[in-house]
Amino acid sequence: MLSLLPLSTLLLVTQALASPLTGTESKPLPLLIWHGLGDNYAADGLHSVGDLANETNPGTYVYYIRLDEDAGSDRSATFLGNVTEQIAQVCNDIAEHDVLSQAPGLNALGFSQGGQFLRGLIERCGDRVNIKNLVTFGSQHNGIAKYQICKDGDWICKGYIGLLKANTWGAWVQGHLVPAQYFKTTNETTGEPTDEYLEASNFLADINNERKLKNVTYAKNLAALDNFVMYIFEDDTTVIPKESGWFAYTNITTEHVTPLRERDIYKEDWIGLKKLDEKGGLHFKTTEGGHMNLGDKVLKDVFKTYFSPAKASWNGVFESVQEIIEL
Repeated sequence: MLSLLPLSTLLLVTQALASPLTGTESKPLPLLIWHGLGDNYAADGLHSVGDLANETNPGTYVYYIRLDEDAGSDRSATFLGNVTEQIAQVCNDIAEHDVLSQAPGLNALGFSQGGQFLRGLIERCGDRVNIKNLVTFGSQHNGIAKYQICKDGDWICKGYIGLLKANTWGAWVQGHLVPAQYFKTTNETTGEPTDEYLEASNFLADINNERKLKNVTYAKNLAALDNFVMYIFEDDTTVIPKESGWFAYTNITTEHVTPLRERDIYKEDWIGLKKLDEKGGLHFKTTEGGHMNLGDKVLKDVFKTYFSPAKASWNGVFESVQEIIEL
């Protein structure tokens, strides 16, 4: 026999469906964009991505993460700086921002190293910065095994890489040269990280919770995402290994790839990826071309699929209705 809801419950459901947060007039969440190595927050190419986000989801407030208001200094900070301190600065900037601090949530888009920096921001600053969806392109979530990250003709980058190769695990290099802080060495027989990496890594070993003492807050914060979408570039020869963008381990000698779901970081859920996966929020994507060879079609699909205000708001409505019915 069909059971009818009480009139009071029907009224609550009607109010939820009529909420101003629903429908086509919903305002999209602000979008954070963190650029990659050798780029700067004021670059035309980066702003064209923000323009496309606004074209796809009108009314999107775009914030281009920067470490200095001077574009040249911001570019220099992609090579030279302490990543731990940089993330703390970005956390404060967002938490104190007039618009971003008042938003009900944020979306985030990370290009290359900007992707793992945004992930680090979520893990370390989740109590102050409420990111709902994270999309990364060509990022180095499991680190890099080779310093092959400079564009042709970028002599500044090549100069820094020369310093990196000379003393990757030295205290000065780990505290000042950015790519060294997501460089990773492993035992190729066992796939386990080396002792020197675990002891000296300023950034990656910490946010991947690879040391014996685990930070449970990191796992809690990352698992709280609605979606974590990881794109790798099919023909990427800049990020070595490219599968790092999916948290996979690649043996550089044999080229054997161990997928994330077969690794301890997932099986023991060191950073919340398993929990996120179990609720359908972890996505592995591939796109054509070399590193950061990215077209509008792929970006538009990301903006429509993961950053759409209509999708976010309707999901919230149905959750509210379900809660009301269960009362």
